[in-house]
Amino acid sequence: MERIILVGYMGAGKTTIGRQLAKAIELQFYDLDWYIEMRYHKRVADIFKESGEEGFRDLERRMLHEVAEFEDVVISCGGGTPCFFDNMQYMNAQAETVYLKAPPEVLAQHLRMGKTERPLIKGKSPEELELYIRESLAAREPFYNQAKHTLDVSLMDNHEKISLTVDLLRKELNL
Repeated sequence: MERIILVGYMGAGKTTIGRQLAKAIELQFYDLDWYIEMRYHKRVADIFKESGEEGFRDLERRMLHEVAEFEDVVISCGGGTPCFFDNMQYMNAQAETVYLKAPPEVLAQHLRMGKTERPLIKGKSPEELELYIRESLAAREPFYNQAKHTLDVSLMDNHEKISLTVDLLRKELNL
């Protein structure tokens, strides 16, 4: 039975790497935000608006506990998931956890190139975005650093490099 949980800041590639890794090792892939949206038939942004951050984080914790009980899965978490309650300790007890790490300037570049709309960064200039990432990453990194493994994902700017990153992760996890 395998359980692998990927953590890291938004734009680190948790969903991209998770999906590729799961395919490569023939496991199911779950993105925690997508799982929440499926279960509640609402977008995470709408749940956040309706319930506030506290309500969303409680729901997120309950859904994490649900999906982390599945067997033979790769799970990507939202960027904030490890930072609330005892989520990081719980993930470490349930699975092999991996922090996908990149510096703020790389995360900013990934987010600018990405197609996903992210309310927390909407309307920010490139300078404001990098400053925002730098400050919030500094607050979140103590949680991310509790993961059992850390993988630098700074060089994921094309499909070939994504595949190389997945190969590195497989080696790190002995898969």
